[in-house]
Amino acid sequence: MTQDPLNGGESRLERGRRALADIDGEAGERVVVALADIAPDFATYLFEFPFGDIYSRPGLDLRSREIATVAALTAMGTAEAQLKVHIEAGLNVGLGREEIVETIMQMAVYAGFPAALNGLFAAKAVFAARDADNREDAA
Repeated sequence: MTQDPLNGGESRLERGRRALADIDGEAGERVVVALADIAPDFATYLFEFPFGDIYSRPGLDLRSREIATVAALTAMGTAEAQLKVHIEAGLNVGLGREEIVETIMQMAVYAGFPAALNGLFAAKAVFAARDADNREDAA
């Protein structure tokens, strides 16, 4: 693990793990476990580049980064699992449900109705799961 003198001696991997934990709690560690038997190095790449290099940059706060990510994943139309993770992450960093829904709806203009519909159904599933978790916690 190479230390980065420009970032207080913190390595890309350490910075990425911290950034992902700030965004989505234990999601990063779940990815490491899920990939351990097939592509353990891929988890390292996931921490280092998107979260250690890009998400950790100045210029955009985490809310803005998650809006952009939800928009991009919606427009792709092929990344439902990742979209759900980033909808959850958006909620974790302070996005409101309406902001998420409006971001997804905006993608209908640029990516088409099928992509936006898929995104809306992903958001609906995340919101329902979160509501169910909240009901269980309250019980």
